[in-house]
Amino acid sequence: MRLGVIDVGSNTVHLLVVDAHRGAQPLPATSHKIELRLSEHVTDSGDIAESGESALTGFIRECLTVAEDQGVEEVMAFVTSAIREAPNGEEVLTRVRAATGVTLQVLSGEDEARLTFLAARRWFGWSSGTLLVVDIGGGSLELAAGMDEDPDAAISLPLGAGRLTRDLLPGDPPAADVVREARRAIRLRMAAAMRPLAKAGTADRAVGTSKTMRSLARVTGAAPSSDGPYAARSLERVALASLVADLGTMSAHRRERLSGVSASRSHQLLAGALVAEAAMDLLGLERLEICPWALREGVILSRLDAMR
Repeated sequence: MRLGVIDVGSNTVHLLVVDAHRGAQPLPATSHKIELRLSEHVTDSGDIAESGESALTGFIRECLTVAEDQGVEEVMAFVTSAIREAPNGEEVLTRVRAATGVTLQVLSGEDEARLTFLAARRWFGWSSGTLLVVDIGGGSLELAAGMDEDPDAAISLPLGAGRLTRDLLPGDPPAADVVREARRAIRLRMAAAMRPLAKAGTADRAVGTSKTMRSLARVTGAAPSSDGPYAARSLERVALASLVADLGTMSAHRRERLSGVSASRSHQLLAGALVAEAAMDLLGLERLEICPWALREGVILSRLDAMR
């Protein structure tokens, strides 16, 4: 069957259309996305602003048109931290549903971690043993670990690259003392939440997912996206530490010139690098393998599993 998944993230709203059958690998057919940056369309009270709601409604309608044109049988749609944490999030979802007919499912942070873990497990397989997954989004960081398809530990922290850039890293580039304080705050928050992962045991394979992770890996020498999803890619801690030092002195415009960094993501790259480095340090990881599957694929796989 042909499925469509609309992912409303803090940075991007993305429709992924796949040909999917239970027991088979979901094959991408087409995608349609926009850099909406819902996390920036907020009022002083934290509500989603009318501008963000209007843009979201309009793009959902576009996604439905694309899905119809592509012969999609079923459309699934979900939202993550940007709307989940907004005081008026439920009201926004109600109005979007009334305007488009689409019900946007609110995923908890733990749901995100578990579904992303499922996708990574299916991609790398059982031979990976105990798997550890690090996923950096725009609004939150998800960490999960375990031996099965459902992780033994799954946690979500408000350490997304977009959120941290907005809250902790003003300036372009930010001052050195600002970067140091952000680094300290990230590590304090992360270290306090590590116990469940430690109890899950030592990882046999450590994996990174998300656009931020892919960009960091590309900047430090990983294969470009043109090499396809099966090219082996990784992010090394030594190379990342050197990159963090450089990024702290670069403006967003200079970061745009780095390989694999888009203009829309360049201002968040330093925050993402600080989170990735903190996770690798605190978890004792020298290397993260980059997984091309993440939350959207996890949602699709979960849906296929439910078709039994």
